[in-house]
Amino acid sequence: MELEKLKQVGFEEEAEILRILGHPTRLKIVCGLMERELCVSDIENCLGEPQPKISQHLSLLRAKGIVRAEREGLNIRYRIVHPLVIKIVKILEREKLKE
Repeated sequence: MELEKLKQVGFEEEAEILRILGHPTRLKIVCGLMERELCVSDIENCLGEPQPKISQHLSLLRAKGIVRAEREGLNIRYRIVHPLVIKIVKILEREKLKE
């Protein structure tokens, strides 16, 4: 990107997404959701974090339009819906595989 054009470009949404993904637990949740839809108990078991903490992170991710929740019987399943977040997580996963 040309330096002169940077003045005109708004990165507010991107900066907000990066801020939200900057928390290790939220980043782990989003990476887990890349594999498949998960419910809170799935995430809780995988990360070993308490359910209220997981729910709080998911609530923020939902509020920012990063994940969507769908009821399935007694459970609520979460999935990633934000295209930029999907791209970011794919890049991170690709980089982690190089290590």
